[in-house]
Amino acid sequence: MKGMAVMPFLSVCVGVAAQQKQMNVIYIMSDDHTSQAIGAYGSRLAVLNPTPTIDELARDGMLFENCFCTNSISTPSRACIMTGQYSHRNKVLTLDEVLQPDQEYLVDEFHNMGYQTAMIGKWHLVTKPTGFDYWTILNDQGEYYNPDFITENDTVRIDGYVTDIITEK
Repeated sequence: MKGMAVMPFLSVCVGVAAQQKQMNVIYIMSDDHTSQAIGAYGSRLAVLNPTPTIDELARDGMLFENCFCTNSISTPSRACIMTGQYSHRNKVLTLDEVLQPDQEYLVDEFHNMGYQTAMIGKWHLVTKPTGFDYWTILNDQGEYYNPDFITENDTVRIDGYVTDIITEK
């Protein structure tokens, strides 16, 4: 009897979800960019360095209010985000370990839901990205001006300030 009451509710939820348009997802990861420096998180520092675009994205989209970094080192932290696993599971513990290609990644889940995916900017995971529909990454840390971008087939220098170039891409 209890199971019968649940079944129609699940059918309705699935039907509603199927009718809704997929939302766009933009995930921005920036080095050393604490929440205390972003206006959307109530920062007083944002008066000195306003963050209007990030604030607008947060206002119109989703704002993470209870999330944690599982590894404070950049490469292992990226690996945790890409795999959904702690460092001891994905085996990326330092700046030098390689993200193993035989794992399932967040990008795979987005593909399973019908999304197109792209990775633009600092990758810093030793190997080239896999699984993305499009990618162009900085060489190592990248240069602030006139950076080299690595693509699947080439390395290309682009004139300009790296933040502006990544934003345009």
